[in-house]
Amino acid sequence: MRAHLDSVDWKILAELQRDGRMTNVELSRRVGISAPPCLRRVRTLEEQGLIQGYRALLDEKRLGYDLMSFAMVHLISQAEIDLDAFQRRIDQWPLVRGAWMLSGDVDFIMLCVAPDLRTFQSFVLEITATPNVRNVRTALTLKQAKNAPIVPLEGAPPTG
Repeated sequence: MRAHLDSVDWKILAELQRDGRMTNVELSRRVGISAPPCLRRVRTLEEQGLIQGYRALLDEKRLGYDLMSFAMVHLISQAEIDLDAFQRRIDQWPLVRGAWMLSGDVDFIMLCVAPDLRTFQSFVLEITATPNVRNVRTALTLKQAKNAPIVPLEGAPPTG
């Protein structure tokens, strides 16, 4: 269900998405309201789950993760209990940065990082050995063309 937001809420979301570390005073200045109601609005947006947290974006290559790959997983069974079990397994794999359940030929696609090819090969063997996995196909990334970890808010109409 879509949240009901006014234009100030949209501005707050856009500003915090650009810089989640700014002070409430700076945020209130940018969105054109005083600090106390700005803080109340931010807290409401957090309580509603629209703001899910604040975190630093890290550069995986500078931290030694030189390999990025997609792993496409086909399961033997798509029964809900088996899908749930595989999702719980994904949560336990630290090399998986993101995962999505898909429709069509592939059941899951996972964005993975690894320090080197040997580590990634071992990880693929671990995925393959997981119960209910039929097969795993991988695609190593050659170059990242775009990485936009923000939700596009420009042009989104106010809902309140």
